[in-house]
Amino acid sequence: MRRSFAAAVLVLAPTLVLTGAARSQAVPLPMQHVAAKPKAHAVVLPVPAKEWSRIRSTGTWRKGCPGGRTSFRRVEVNFHGFDKVVHRGALIVNKDVASDVAKLMTKVFDQGFPIRRMHPIEDYRGDDNKSMAADNTSAMNCRNAGQANAPARDSPHANGRAIDINPWENPWVDPRCGCFRPDHRYGYKRTGRGVLTAKGAVVKAFRAQGWIWRGTGKAPDFQHFDTGYPSRKPAR
Repeated sequence: MRRSFAAAVLVLAPTLVLTGAARSQAVPLPMQHVAAKPKAHAVVLPVPAKEWSRIRSTGTWRKGCPGGRTSFRRVEVNFHGFDKVVHRGALIVNKDVASDVAKLMTKVFDQGFPIRRMHPIEDYRGDDNKSMAADNTSAMNCRNAGQANAPARDSPHANGRAIDINPWENPWVDPRCGCFRPDHRYGYKRTGRGVLTAKGAVVKAFRAQGWIWRGTGKAPDFQHFDTGYPSRKPAR
């Protein structure tokens, strides 16, 4: 559960589902420098074979983890970086929440909320600690035993129904040490760019979509949103 070139802008629908030849174009994520007012341009794609191979080789998914390649989708979406530049990011999520995630991340973009980076966690070899230390926003990850805090079959992250946003600015309390990870500063200082709060627009948007923000209680996980535990489809 835990963290240029000026070009004409092609106007697309907020969420697109692509098939066929377009699938092979999903993996590259170039920086998006745009001349006109940018849009999120969220798209939902099958997980490419090469990416699934990397997901497996890094242990991000392995035998005994929920689902398989066809159970997940790759959601690509623009985001506002802390550098005030629009970037392209990607999240691997369960197919039954992919449309939700595309809509939610579009709302996050439209709100102008900054995100440090957004790479699928196989880029960090499935290591949640490394991903959090890099302030990486991520989703699906069937964590190894040393980092997991829930059985894989129940885990929202292993099932691809959880998102961790800006983990550095939104740390979680690790019950094994009673400490904030990846860093304690924002555990106590709940203001600033990229910080999620109960009254903030991002948390409100996720809650309106039926997602749960885990940033409350005695052991908050400020970065984390999911659809329920044990993992399940979002309630409607």
